[in-house]
Amino acid sequence: MDLSLLTTEIVTVALACFVVALDLLMPAGEPRRALGYLTLLGLAGIFAHTFTQYGLNASLYGGMFRVDDYAVFFKQIFLAAYMLTILFSLRTADGFAPYTGEFYGLMLFSLAGMMVMASANDLVTLFVGMELMTITFFILVGFNLGDGKSSEAGVKYLVLGAASTAVLLYGMSLIYGYTGSVVLPEIAARLSASPAALVGIVFILAGFAFKIAAVPFGMWVPDVYEGAPVPITALLAMASKAASFAVITRVFLTAFADAPYNWPLIIAWLAAASMVAGNLAAILQTNVKRLLAYSSIAQAGYLLTGLVAAGPNGVKGIIFYTALYVFASAGAFAVVAAVRDETGSDDIAAYRGLARSSPLLAAAMTVALLSMAGIPPLAGFVGKLYLFLAVLEKGWFWLALLGFVMSMVSVYYYLLVVKAMYLGEPAGEAPADGCSALRWAALVSLVLTVVCGVYPTPLAALASRVAQNFFQ
Repeated sequence: MDLSLLTTEIVTVALACFVVALDLLMPAGEPRRALGYLTLLGLAGIFAHTFTQYGLNASLYGGMFRVDDYAVFFKQIFLAAYMLTILFSLRTADGFAPYTGEFYGLMLFSLAGMMVMASANDLVTLFVGMELMTITFFILVGFNLGDGKSSEAGVKYLVLGAASTAVLLYGMSLIYGYTGSVVLPEIAARLSASPAALVGIVFILAGFAFKIAAVPFGMWVPDVYEGAPVPITALLAMASKAASFAVITRVFLTAFADAPYNWPLIIAWLAAASMVAGNLAAILQTNVKRLLAYSSIAQAGYLLTGLVAAGPNGVKGIIFYTALYVFASAGAFAVVAAVRDETGSDDIAAYRGLARSSPLLAAAMTVALLSMAGIPPLAGFVGKLYLFLAVLEKGWFWLALLGFVMSMVSVYYYLLVVKAMYLGEPAGEAPADGCSALRWAALVSLVLTVVCGVYPTPLAALASRVAQNFFQ
């Protein structure tokens, strides 16, 4: 057994333990910002190491844990999301003293859970990784003990998350009971038509739909996003969603690809409902975190269209769009963190005059929102193009048309924020520029979103290569 395949996960857990231990050893009252930079440096090293794992296509524990290009790509996406988040979370983390070390440590444990999810090739490993991620997020959502909204969000997330876990676990137990295996390829070989298998697949889909915040299982998203600390909201929106799409794609295209049920039709309706409900509800929002929460529901709908296609182009679309969504979300939430730190508010009114006090942050927010809306030549346009073309190839014309119409609807509420930043008069002092690390996060997000839109070929080629893991 080659344990070097677990290097990424082992080093991530070791880094988490080291950060917590170092925090305990540091003198009380000593600034803890160095812990953030240490975490960032460690993640950068792990990110560089992951490039050596491309092409391995190996497995551990009898095929239950796979290190293939698909898993490596998603681990890099998670690492990028965490590095960008830590850049704009330094000031927020300072406010959590004397628990700053625990804050970074828990973030790293949730990252380790996501990495396990990306490599999981059986239902038990998948469940362990998902629960490691989810339980740490239960704590992180309510980490701001002095904020009633944060505590409320933590309790809501815990209760609803536990319910969804029960549904997911029951679905897994039905599939195991019927097929006698938890390993995805073996499930695919033994699955046949039966009521137990059908109920199991539906329950597993419902559990995953909660994690990706698809309608009607995304009812937790607005309150949790609003109450959680901004960096944790960002991780829920981008990294947690990316991890959930990594597993739902692997499970359905490996274990259930040849199932005698029309599951793409069920997912198509979930996608349609998410796009419509998320975009229409976002129009009514005056709080930017709640607006991004409903936008996140709509984005889950767009990503699900790739799974409906259930082919190489659909998976390529999911992979490509997930990366772009992470880049854009990092920029948007970096600006939300800056405005929150300066004004204490998440309302759209707090963004008035931001273009004058910080042109960089206003530009980063504008590019991020327009990319999410799918405006060319930004990266989101290319991602949606891949997704919609993939479902069109499979004959889902109505779903592609609905996605296009809903993308146009989203332009309206995204432009409300842009209008406030560039045309609004600040009620008091305009929001400040944020710290230098935060500005770097916004700048990196802006550059990646623009470059991947203007020149998408390298990322598209990598996504296409990674997607072939399921169709060789």
